[in-house]
Amino acid sequence: MSAATDSAPSAGRFRRLAIDTAPLRHGPYRRMWLGQGVSFVGFQVTAVAVPVQVYELTRSSLWVGVLGIVSLVPLIVFGLWGGAVADHMDRRTLLLWASAVTWLATVLLVAQALLGLRSVGLILAAAAVQSIGFAVSSPTRGAIIPRLLDPEQVAAANTLNFTVAQVGSLGGPLLAGVLLARFGYSACYLVDAVLFTVGLYAALRLPAIPPLGDLQGTPGLRSVLEGLRFLRTQPVLLMSFVVDIIAMAVALPRALFPELAQSRFGGESAVGWLFAAISIGAVLGGLFSGWIGRVRRQGVALVVSIVVWGLAVAAAGLAHSLWLAVALLAVGGAADLVSAVFRQSMLQTCAPDEMRGRLQGVFMVVVAGGPRLGDLRAGAMAGVTGAGVAWVSGGLACAAAVVVVALAVPALLRYQAP
Repeated sequence: MSAATDSAPSAGRFRRLAIDTAPLRHGPYRRMWLGQGVSFVGFQVTAVAVPVQVYELTRSSLWVGVLGIVSLVPLIVFGLWGGAVADHMDRRTLLLWASAVTWLATVLLVAQALLGLRSVGLILAAAAVQSIGFAVSSPTRGAIIPRLLDPEQVAAANTLNFTVAQVGSLGGPLLAGVLLARFGYSACYLVDAVLFTVGLYAALRLPAIPPLGDLQGTPGLRSVLEGLRFLRTQPVLLMSFVVDIIAMAVALPRALFPELAQSRFGGESAVGWLFAAISIGAVLGGLFSGWIGRVRRQGVALVVSIVVWGLAVAAAGLAHSLWLAVALLAVGGAADLVSAVFRQSMLQTCAPDEMRGRLQGVFMVVVAGGPRLGDLRAGAMAGVTGAGVAWVSGGLACAAAVVVVALAVPALLRYQAP
């Protein structure tokens, strides 16, 4: 038997495991994916530079914490409102306007750095405006994908989106460190502004995506409440949000990394690896995610992936070797990527188009709020029980709670992809 014959089955297995790139054959989606990936690197550069600049100006971690609240409130308010607007107007137009707002906020950051204004208030205002643009564009972009692709390609498209976002989460902070050390804040913000133009171009090249059906009224509070009432009637979608909150609010150990890096893993050099581990796993999980699009019982897969996340986090909390902890957190990161893909795909294929924007807004609020609740839970519990116990018990509690939710709402376990 020839070597070529021997290698054929291996090549076939690799293609089945490798990330499914079929959605990239569709021009509008490919441009939007590329624009999102490139601009997200710049977004992460700014996400590092802004708190560093605020701390340099104030020498206060409290002001850095205020920056988080200033960004979170617009994410929640405008995420819900932006989702409602996305159901009532052309989504391409809304994405363009929201992206332009984000870009202008970044230009404002460039200007204040170049002019040396040293105004914390101006930086906070620019960060708030940037969050408003992101809060509207994110659910809009999520609601656009099912209009561009066939239903069987939605899971693969979401895998591509989450993977490129994780690549940005790794590359952006590394680039920010280099830029801050050599060129300063204005270079960071300028790179973000330049990279974001790729996302603007991608939005400009999208086809028109007008609302479907005859929507009544205006996209205000009433429209948001209609979306929440609809969600209450959909147990599968509702539980997909619930298990995500459990996964992040109960298990995320991120707030404990600085303390345990010092007390267990040898000092400051370890903290970067702990923070990067989850993203490393998510990127690797995305690169070998070709099987995700072939999973039909997505409800069961969602529950299993979150259980794996919780158990991997708990095991990492027991590790006394840095590299073992990083490896276990990476396993958790891969599982978290899988759960995110299934949650997003279930939402995009189950929700009717006239509700899709509003539910994408809820999705974004959950995704933004869950990790912050997780930081609060971990930090508060560590003050009572110690960091190690807070880390391990959170992972175990997450796995147990998700199993209980799944057994209490069997519709989630029965859900199959359309």
